[in-house]
Amino acid sequence: MRTLGARPARGVSRLAGCVSRLARGLLVLAVLLAGAGCDSGGGRDGSVTIMVPWSGDEFAAFNAVIRRFERDRGVRVHVQVTRALTQQLDAAVGAGAPPDLAILPSVGAIYTYADHDKGLKPLATATDTFLQPFQGLTRVRNRVYALPVKVDVKSLVWFTPETVGRARDTAAVRSFAKAHPGAWCLGLESGPTSGWPGADWIADLVLDRQGTGAYEQWLSGGRPWKEVAAAWRDWRDLVGPGAERASTQMFSEAAGGMTSTPPKCSLAHGALSAMGFHAVEVQRGRYDFAPSSAKHRLEVSADFVGKFTTGNPHADALAAYLASAAAQQLWVDQPGGYAFSANTRVTEYHNRGVQQRVAEMLRPGSGNTLCFGAADAMTPDVSAAFYRAVLTYVAQDGSDPMPLLSKLDQLQTRLGPSGRSPVPADRLCATP
Repeated sequence: MRTLGARPARGVSRLAGCVSRLARGLLVLAVLLAGAGCDSGGGRDGSVTIMVPWSGDEFAAFNAVIRRFERDRGVRVHVQVTRALTQQLDAAVGAGAPPDLAILPSVGAIYTYADHDKGLKPLATATDTFLQPFQGLTRVRNRVYALPVKVDVKSLVWFTPETVGRARDTAAVRSFAKAHPGAWCLGLESGPTSGWPGADWIADLVLDRQGTGAYEQWLSGGRPWKEVAAAWRDWRDLVGPGAERASTQMFSEAAGGMTSTPPKCSLAHGALSAMGFHAVEVQRGRYDFAPSSAKHRLEVSADFVGKFTTGNPHADALAAYLASAAAQQLWVDQPGGYAFSANTRVTEYHNRGVQQRVAEMLRPGSGNTLCFGAADAMTPDVSAAFYRAVLTYVAQDGSDPMPLLSKLDQLQTRLGPSGRSPVPADRLCATP
């Protein structure tokens, strides 16, 4: 069974590709045992099951929201936590023991599970309170199949003011990076999905340099990889010395170099939730950021909740609750989770500093165009090849990317329609 691509910008490694027959058999057995223990999909004992990929502070923030639901509704929620969500979800669906709800880590997952008879069920929930482009991705065949419960902005450059200064504009950050070769805290190691931080960054540069139309065509498989070669070269020139070592540097540890004694690096690229910053230091203003694009084009991502069973009213209630303004407000106010909401009714954040400023980049009137990232839209085979190409490129000391891009074009051609994104190209970008 084919597994779905996962957006791995969460500090949680999500396995990609196919698992062995033995591993799959063990996984199915584990799912069946878990289902037997928590009445998966039935709700006969007044319960609901949900499968999630989060750990650490992200899970703690989610768990606070779940506990409130249990207290207010008198419904027991069984949370299944897995570091390989799409593989375990595939196995559970195939074994006939799916969870009631599951977090879908990419927009591509919504369309694949809804369009390929993989068990995703429609939801009876209104979506008019969600920001674009998140609202536009909730519907397949004009029915609501998923709700956005946690969103992120990836097009951010992080720094400490004592090192870089307090300039918050893109030009100032770029000037600092140019004057300080090797300033970037760059880590590409992330287990089976190693390379994704570079892939996100390259996608960011394509969006910034070539615009939304070209970006949408490229992500959906309608534009050759060779036509984005400039973004690869720009990325290699930008990160400068030290890129070769990045393939063995853990992404989850790289940003820590900003606050080591003495600092090992000065700048980091990515979503706030991926940086691994301590909540107290964020609250105290230890870190600041600037958008990586000067053209108001931002790469975003989202986690969606989807339903995989029928006949359990608690599942519908929990899905609607997780996307509601009340639950979303509680979620974004949890320290350390750094969640952002696509619900238009959530406008104030507990952290009035950087978290509030990031949130305002998502709002109407910000002037920003929001586009989903590469791993959210590309098929699993293509995104995995993209990650491998990134690692090869840095290992080659910044040589010509064209041979690698030719291989990616060949893969896209060989895969044919199955290599194209299931997400309609015109839904990947929107202005909120």
